[in-house]
Amino acid sequence: MLWIAQRASAAVLALCVAVHLATMIYAIRGGLSAAEILGRTRGSAGWLAFYSLFVLAVTVHAPIGLRPILGEWLRWRGASRDLFLLALAMLLAGLGMRALLGVFR
Repeated sequence: MLWIAQRASAAVLALCVAVHLATMIYAIRGGLSAAEILGRTRGSAGWLAFYSLFVLAVTVHAPIGLRPILGEWLRWRGASRDLFLLALAMLLAGLGMRALLGVFR
């Protein structure tokens, strides 16, 4: 299941990064400032949903990717590692959503 979640979240992240970069390049080339971009995104349910998906994908992808690294490099295995990674996932989700709400409110 972790393998599937890792690959699925990677696919979502690839799509989100591509859309984010394309949107930013389009906006900046169009002469929009950061304040103008934020003004257009504020209150947009569509962009909030998109970036919420982005945060969710990071929340799933990063801890799963760190799991084998912690096992190989630090020889950290077992329940304590998994609890740490769960806490990291919760931290990423909380901080990501806090940032989103700050931008989209």
